[in-house]
Amino acid sequence: MVNITVRPVHFEDFSGVEFERLVFAFHLRAGWGDLAWYGQTGSDLGRDIIGTEIFDDRPNQITVIQCANRVSLSLSKAERDMALALTAPTGAPVAFKFVCRSAVSANMRDQIRAAGKDLGIPHVEIWSGAEFEEQLRLRAEFLLKRFVEGIVFPDAADELRRFVDDFPDLTDEEALGLMAAVLDRPALQTPFLHESYLPAFQRAIDDTIRALNTGLWQTREGAEIRRIPSRHHLKSEANRAGIGRVVRELDEVRRLFKHGLADGSIQHCGCGDPNCPTFLVRPETAHALDAARGAALSTFRSLSPGFNVEVR
Repeated sequence: MVNITVRPVHFEDFSGVEFERLVFAFHLRAGWGDLAWYGQTGSDLGRDIIGTEIFDDRPNQITVIQCANRVSLSLSKAERDMALALTAPTGAPVAFKFVCRSAVSANMRDQIRAAGKDLGIPHVEIWSGAEFEEQLRLRAEFLLKRFVEGIVFPDAADELRRFVDDFPDLTDEEALGLMAAVLDRPALQTPFLHESYLPAFQRAIDDTIRALNTGLWQTREGAEIRRIPSRHHLKSEANRAGIGRVVRELDEVRRLFKHGLADGSIQHCGCGDPNCPTFLVRPETAHALDAARGAALSTFRSLSPGFNVEVR
């Protein structure tokens, strides 16, 4: 067997604009909505990129993304960027994210987060170059491959969107890597308990099945997030059959949930609010739902061994 060494990416070899393009393309691929790329205009006001991070289990979050393509991220630079963003016409952000090319120490992360809170920004996330590379390999391996091989990314945001949604040249491995993103969600990972917080659980399962079948990935509200490869894009008959099995296993999760609602083994907490996301679940039903979701995730993992999502 030949041992293959995956060497780290040297982001320092690329220009600031190239790094921003990759960060923007990644967040497109990761399913963020309403992405705007201010860095390309030359007047970013502390906001290279701004977009909406989509969540299953809590409200979506508008986040400013700053691309730190420099030897190190300093506290003064981070404070200046966050303070500038507070004055931007897009309004004061509640979340800020730094994507760096370099390492960031634990002490520096703590100082930057504390500075953010002092400025009134409660959520500050910081990715080092190694962490960004890990996320790229997990969610957008084909973008990283194109980037490292010197394939020029388009300049305009709309052209980048089309570039990110280009599937014809993908291998099955790359396509499965993109499909994995729709399975990496709380509705498929959070264990069922006697009292479970299940916001739009059935809708999340419906959306996952639709995405695997059609490539249409949507928010809970029905807005399109991104296009992904569907099972019909896969070249291998075995892989197509495998994703077909994942879909059937997810349909069993949906069936079990609906049956539980019908027979009373899953019911609202009793607060009287029909939209309350808190449910009471009998132990045997919780076990069956956990097992059914685990089976679907395990089947996908057999097709894509790097997939590490499981019922926690």
